[in-house]
Amino acid sequence: MLSKYENEVMSAVYSLCDGTDGCLVSPIDILSILPAKRKISQEKLDDILNALKCDGYFDLIPSERKGEKMYVISLKESGFAYKRTAKQKQRDITFKIFLAFVGALATFIFGLILKAIF
Repeated sequence: MLSKYENEVMSAVYSLCDGTDGCLVSPIDILSILPAKRKISQEKLDDILNALKCDGYFDLIPSERKGEKMYVISLKESGFAYKRTAKQKQRDITFKIFLAFVGALATFIFGLILKAIF
């Protein structure tokens, strides 16, 4: 399971790759997509990208272009399935909330029935 920061960075990488196998991005490109309220430094971004690489989401090759640090990112199977798993996770959360609501409603109705009987 990804942390909050890893999830946001993976979402940014996925959107930058735009359905292709890989992409060439700079840290500034990734940081510009992240929410403004998250203050992630380039060192922390490197750590998060390396963690995602170790988790098998993509291959990461750091390089330089005209003195600017760049990343060559090639998505793996887990990286391609990222959006699908995010949707599935959202569906699971929605189902659990719905199930809790139904349980609370059933308990309330059962309580009213018992109160009317006794």
